[in-house]
Amino acid sequence: MGNCFSCFKGPPPPVPSTNGPLEKDKEEIKELTGVLSSAEDINCSPLGTVETQINGNSKGAGIPSFVVGSDNYGSLHRDKTTRTFYPRIPPLSRTSGLSSSETKGREPSESKLNVLFDQYRDSNEDSILADGIERLCNDLSVSPDDFKVLVLAWRLNAEQMCRFTRSEFVNGCRAMRVDSVRAIQAKLPELVADVLKDPEMFKDLYRFTFRFGLDAESGQRILPSDMAICLWRLVFSACEPPILSRWLFFLENHPHVRGIPRDTWNMFLNFSEAVGDDLSSYDDTEAWPSLFDDFVEFENDKLNQNISKDKEEIIKQDCE
Repeated sequence: MGNCFSCFKGPPPPVPSTNGPLEKDKEEIKELTGVLSSAEDINCSPLGTVETQINGNSKGAGIPSFVVGSDNYGSLHRDKTTRTFYPRIPPLSRTSGLSSSETKGREPSESKLNVLFDQYRDSNEDSILADGIERLCNDLSVSPDDFKVLVLAWRLNAEQMCRFTRSEFVNGCRAMRVDSVRAIQAKLPELVADVLKDPEMFKDLYRFTFRFGLDAESGQRILPSDMAICLWRLVFSACEPPILSRWLFFLENHPHVRGIPRDTWNMFLNFSEAVGDDLSSYDDTEAWPSLFDDFVEFENDKLNQNISKDKEEIIKQDCE
């Protein structure tokens, strides 16, 4: 028969012939006899009773069925056993269609997370407090004031500084797909890298930091100035804006600034991006907090004083 798909096609259109009806019948009988002989030779259907669909019509028993090979050329198998191309297709894995992030790791164990939590929980309440957090940080090989610990608290969605409740710890670790100290330790660099390359994630961390520093039990709504300075240093420790050190110097030398409201905290992120390094693009007609106006005025006064001192020094040298 050759390498073809004629077994699956309908009969070709009749070719005009000059032979008479009797001769035509003889030719068809010879062709059919040849087909049957070839089928017996290649043994495509040992039972000879497999039904084959030809142009949607079922052929009855006795018509041989040819099995097409999987060599992409439609060749017929000529071995002595019946084959199909289905076993040649590799089975789909259970993770087929899932992204690498979805298949990476396993489902964390809640029982292991509760046991892990109990290793650090306080003896008097069902929370990990300052001592437990310090021991956890030691096991993680990080300092309690490390940026990674702030990122961890953010991912745990902790409501208060120096306190991780059981639900915060268990639910947060489950969301991170970790259930051991080693797993948390391996996850932290990945979390830090993600938050530093995604501005929206960093903004969310930045705003979380303000709430994290408040004393929730007393209903505190304004961050004390000294706490705000510490948290600004911490949240920007991995990506410090050029203006930060001058801003913190201003706050430290103006004791009348006793607290930082939420709006001032949130807008400082925009302010640090807008003014750059030299404050030349600052527009006092925009709706910035008044504390930013005071800071810019303070910086301009310092600049003018430096210019005056430089002029005095130049005049003094000329006189000499």
